[in-house]
Amino acid sequence: MQNIKIWDPFVRVFHWSLVVAFAANALFIDEDSKLHEWVGYTVIALVLARILWGLVGPHSARFASFLPGPAAVVDQITDIATRRRRTHLGHTPLGALMIVNILATMLGIGATGYMMTTNAFWGVDWVEDAHEALVTWAEISVVLHIAAVIWESWRTGVNLPRAMVTGTKRVPDDINLVK
Repeated sequence: MQNIKIWDPFVRVFHWSLVVAFAANALFIDEDSKLHEWVGYTVIALVLARILWGLVGPHSARFASFLPGPAAVVDQITDIATRRRRTHLGHTPLGALMIVNILATMLGIGATGYMMTTNAFWGVDWVEDAHEALVTWAEISVVLHIAAVIWESWRTGVNLPRAMVTGTKRVPDDINLVK
């Protein structure tokens, strides 16, 4: 096994903080409470901090290092379809697209949630409908993300959840590494 240090503490703390905050707001906290509103603001602050970190953080955290082109996406889909075992040093191309999706969705949820607290948009149906649709999309995305992480961990032999906890990917010696 190769041990490859990849995720810095900020990325890992951001990831698990976002998991807890989103899950709390979507599943447990009363949507009409002040706590729901403040947890929503926390989610937005986390996402904005992650965007900043994606511009100035270490190489593996930067968006420029993992935003894929179409060829990389096709390569990963081909790997899956042909059962070719390769793993990526950082995020996989499809994983990177999911990150962009989740970050954008969180910003949309936050924007519509904030709009519902203003006089201009309070009680406006389309804002509440958009907020609820975005939350549903986020929940679907999270389920797909978890399923993909489990699948890729099984397919490649790299325990991705462990890597997001420890910051180190343990890559089997017999697997090709894509940098």
